[in-house]
Amino acid sequence: MAKGVANISNSSGEISDGTSESNKDPLPNFDGAPSASGASENTRLSANQTYFAENRIKIPESSHEGFSFKKLWAFTGPGFLMSIAYLDPGNIESDLQSGTVAQYKLLWVLLSATLLGLLMQRLSARLGVVTGLHLAEMCYRQYRKLPRLIVWIMIEIAIIGSDMQEVIGTAIAIYLLSNRVIPIWAGVLITIIDTFTFLFLDKYGLRKLESFFAFLITIMGITFGYEYITSKPNAIGVMEGMFIPWCKDCDSRALLQAVGIVGAVIMPHNLYLHSALVKSRDIDRSKPEKVRDANMYYFIEAAVALLVSFVINVFVVSVFAHGLFQKTNAQLHQACLAHPTINASIFPINNEYVDADLYRGGIFLGCTYGLAAMYIWALGILAAGQSSTMTGTYAGQFAMEGFLNLQWPKWKRVLFTRTIAIVPTFCLAFFSNLEDLTSMNDILNAVMSLQLPFATIPTIAFTSNPQIMGEFVNGIGNMVASILLSIVVIGINTYFVVNTMNELDLHWFSLLLVIVVGIFYLLFCLYLVVHLIVSIGNTRLLRYDFVNKYVIGPVDATLDISPISYSRSQSESTIGTEIIEEKRF
Repeated sequence: MAKGVANISNSSGEISDGTSESNKDPLPNFDGAPSASGASENTRLSANQTYFAENRIKIPESSHEGFSFKKLWAFTGPGFLMSIAYLDPGNIESDLQSGTVAQYKLLWVLLSATLLGLLMQRLSARLGVVTGLHLAEMCYRQYRKLPRLIVWIMIEIAIIGSDMQEVIGTAIAIYLLSNRVIPIWAGVLITIIDTFTFLFLDKYGLRKLESFFAFLITIMGITFGYEYITSKPNAIGVMEGMFIPWCKDCDSRALLQAVGIVGAVIMPHNLYLHSALVKSRDIDRSKPEKVRDANMYYFIEAAVALLVSFVINVFVVSVFAHGLFQKTNAQLHQACLAHPTINASIFPINNEYVDADLYRGGIFLGCTYGLAAMYIWALGILAAGQSSTMTGTYAGQFAMEGFLNLQWPKWKRVLFTRTIAIVPTFCLAFFSNLEDLTSMNDILNAVMSLQLPFATIPTIAFTSNPQIMGEFVNGIGNMVASILLSIVVIGINTYFVVNTMNELDLHWFSLLLVIVVGIFYLLFCLYLVVHLIVSIGNTRLLRYDFVNKYVIGPVDATLDISPISYSRSQSESTIGTEIIEEKRF
């Protein structure tokens, strides 16, 4: 049997050759162009299922071999939209807290988490480029209905958790900019404008939307860079913290912050987002050299984008490491008295170390470096909140489109995804005080950390499956590195979640409920791991009826979801066509 043609048993234990009983015609060509058999992506899903179907950017041909800046510019965009998740208000708050608690000593954790993020984002982008399907769409084809719906719910929870952080961050920025005139709950309502901003910009083309996001990232770079230059942190300390992987004299608070950094940086829904954004470029997937080019340029673009996000995160850590490390509330209260218009009461008169958050961070900057520093900080947070809420809306749309094959008008999808996050956040803001609202960041990070396996496991499974990726399948090094690093991150996040649960001091009934949910959570993760093991080529598990019946497809014969070759070289495509012709005769 030719490489790229499926050889995994279907639910009846028979060997599948990439066709189903109800549809003997295809080896599908998912770039939308007709294949040799006349099958295309549109024969399986409606023509509107691809968000960028009518708005793809053409890739210019190069007159010479090798690297081309013209091509790189054509591919530039998706990586920067993806990188915004590394700069959302939740990440910014995690940065300032790590600087406050451990000074510069956790910068190496931030660097490591960003590199791990680059590895996983690369796999996500490769999946979209090679197959023409984003991660949620691939889940629709590779998982059975019940597990697929569970994964979708988990990803929606992650999107809601992230969106709540972003909405809260935006509301706090408005609260600071208005000098407490606009209350937090009103700021939450103002973020509804994001919906209309999104629809307005999207209407005028993808490049304009990408330019707007680039503008917001530039604002973050300028504002947080201004704070860095104004505060003048220890450059040597910054470099040592970045490249010396150790945390001398660190306590449990520093360890928890290190875990929080990893949990805040690696966003589960971001893998779904990136795999979909790369579909915005018009790539001829019938030519392996074009796919190879796209993978290279997308990796370069993602690396540059994450480098920019890393530098901005370093700015934030360094500013608060220099200004708030081992500073007491009484010291800051005294400093704020020199600025009557600033809310000095946020720092009680005691000798406890400052418990920093987005709001206190802004007040500290205003009291220490002047009112301009506070307003510039708020402007940066506002840019971070605005950009991340819009990319979160994108992620919600792609998840709904892919997991459910749901074709709603664009405005309905935007309104639905925004309302899910805004309603609970508004209730929380209206009935809680500012301290309760900002303390939600740790709980939301814990919630999103729990969803990480439902993004990393499918990504590794699909990109390591030769029947999906063809010649672009993960090598042994990639596979082992991504699996090991994912295990480490998931383990770290599990520790973070357990620690957060312990701090909540739950009643015995609530604790019992958490334990029961935890058991089901682990069992479902195990289910996904079994699917991953089979996907990467371990056929021994197929001897068990349970695996054949409940884990491996086909899921829906009308969509031909039994494992098939989504990507193959020209020679493999020819072989597949010959097999089809033999079947016809």
